[in-house]
Amino acid sequence: YGISIVNMAMVMVSVFLYVFNYLDINDEVERAHKLELEGYKKEQKSMRHIFGQISEAFVAAIEKRDKMAQGHSKSVAVYARKIAEMCGKDEEECNRVYYAGMLHDVGMIGIPDEVIQTPTRPDAKMKEQLHLSPLIGREILSNISEYPYLSETAYSCKERYNGSGYPEGLKGEQIPEIARIVGVADDFVAMTTPKRYRDAYPGVIAREHFIKAAGEEHDPQFAGCMVRIIDSESNYELKDLLETVDSEMECGEYRDNVSNGIMIEDMVKSITFNCESAKEKPEDFSAPSIILYDSFDRKVHNSEQSIEGYHYLEYGEVWFDEHSITTAARKISEESIDDSNNTQTGHYEIEAAKYDDHMKLVMKGPEHSKEVIVALTNSSKSVYIGLTGEHCKLSDIIVKQTGKQIGSGEIPRIESEVNFTDRMEADVKNIQVDSPRAAYTTGVRIKDRMHLAFHTMSLPAADFIWHCPYIVLFYSDDGNVNGPNYHEYALIKLNGESDAEKEHAHNYFTMKKKDSFPGWDKWKELNLVGMECNIEFEKRGNRVTTTTENLGIYLENVTEISDDADTVYASLTGDQCALTDIRVQ
Repeated sequence: YGISIVNMAMVMVSVFLYVFNYLDINDEVERAHKLELEGYKKEQKSMRHIFGQISEAFVAAIEKRDKMAQGHSKSVAVYARKIAEMCGKDEEECNRVYYAGMLHDVGMIGIPDEVIQTPTRPDAKMKEQLHLSPLIGREILSNISEYPYLSETAYSCKERYNGSGYPEGLKGEQIPEIARIVGVADDFVAMTTPKRYRDAYPGVIAREHFIKAAGEEHDPQFAGCMVRIIDSESNYELKDLLETVDSEMECGEYRDNVSNGIMIEDMVKSITFNCESAKEKPEDFSAPSIILYDSFDRKVHNSEQSIEGYHYLEYGEVWFDEHSITTAARKISEESIDDSNNTQTGHYEIEAAKYDDHMKLVMKGPEHSKEVIVALTNSSKSVYIGLTGEHCKLSDIIVKQTGKQIGSGEIPRIESEVNFTDRMEADVKNIQVDSPRAAYTTGVRIKDRMHLAFHTMSLPAADFIWHCPYIVLFYSDDGNVNGPNYHEYALIKLNGESDAEKEHAHNYFTMKKKDSFPGWDKWKELNLVGMECNIEFEKRGNRVTTTTENLGIYLENVTEISDDADTVYASLTGDQCALTDIRVQ
């Protein structure tokens, strides 16, 4: 055809050269694009860091006007981010939530100092001025047009899910999502930090608030996240507080200085310290003593407001001589003991343990030693020891576990047992649950359909809406909770909480408040009086559906079991409640 092999080869070589050159150019372009993208990301990260620093500096300048508010916005931003992360938001969205939380309160810059720094609760006129803060915040932040969510959040984070907020009274999803998240975080931080006119509320009070506020004041999803965050932080906080007891303290007038509470449980705890007089006048009384009490924050309280806020209960006061004062304890019994070995001047020792509703103290001082038995109000309450004294200095304070466990019968009983299970007993033995999941009924095997009916009564010491019955779905070889080969599938609380995260099952939980729901205060009141409960179970294959309705709280939980167990048991437990007349049909 007039085309030589040489010409064809040259054409082929040209084509190959073009293709490889094209691919090489593409690689170069791709590398350049990648470098450009990395540079852009670094620049974006740097800009975000600068923006964060500027935001923090701006907020810090505003908060300097009020010493009690310093750090508030940063804390709100941190908790708002935690809520967003828990809801599965991506990093970019979490950053938006964080910065919106940081700047949510900038409108306070336009509020007069006398309103911000008022030593009392704001009156109606002051509240009118405070309600201008969202409008001022929106006006300031609207200039940052690249990030409109900042001004939206500042304007709407005081709105409430049920329409009771301000400035517009928006409801539900009319409120921007970031504003709903920040509103929850802001509410939590405001509750758990002190104000000029009140102390900070403990986490347990905030927990109940958010359970009650879910679907009312706050978006139920974000309020639920806040409850889980409180739960995840509470164990650490309590442990940290337990270990924080100063090694030295000075006491002037009686009870003007009391140590952090030392929690007493069934493991014997040893407390030792030295004490020297710090009299200002010869006639002053000088001696150490202890206060026995229960409180949500493990501290002694004296004002009426803090006693109510922290549910403070004082059992009594005990000195290292023959004196004591009984307050809320049912009885305090003292007996002198011989301790000829204690010859160290100014040295004091305490050994303390609690079992059920009784507490035992062995108190040794340089002049007198005694054994003290305290009958507490009931076995559901905790007990703490606060070290104090009058005109004295305590030093070398050491608190440690002895490793000795106290069992049944080792503490002499000086008052009868407080028990609320003296009622009719049906198919399953009655139980009294004095603390979270402290007792369980025997497991009842769930077949195709099962009906469980029982009577419940919250104990007199019950304070919260979760002091009620719980349902546990599980498997074990002997049909008992925590038995051999135990697998837990579901935990359902009749107040509408559920622990859905289980290793061996997936749970799909629904909670609805019906028109017959009387409100949480009435709900707690009726639980204290006592009521009948009915639970329906239906099992089909590896799926168990649990339904119940109590005082207008409707619960449905679908449990899909992922292991091979064909047998599923149901057991009743709870917190601070007595479960009686348990019938299986």
